[in-house]
Amino acid sequence: MKPKHKVLIYNFLGFASLFVLFRFGLQVLLTIDSFYLAVISAIAASFLAPKFAITKIDSVEKIVMKWIFIKGFKIL
Repeated sequence: MKPKHKVLIYNFLGFASLFVLFRFGLQVLLTIDSFYLAVISAIAASFLAPKFAITKIDSVEKIVMKWIFIKGFKIL
């Protein structure tokens, strides 16, 4: 599998898992319309999800991750 496809899958899984977690967590805590729950969950998940990208290091494509809870970049 190409690194470009792996990065796409990692970004989706990171966002989707946090979105589902926030969506059902907020549904238990709050009694507001489901549209607003989805919007709040999407904003929170996009802010807190790790971001994956491809970079060339020594002419080799590597996957790097940036997350607000980790300082700098982490090479995977």
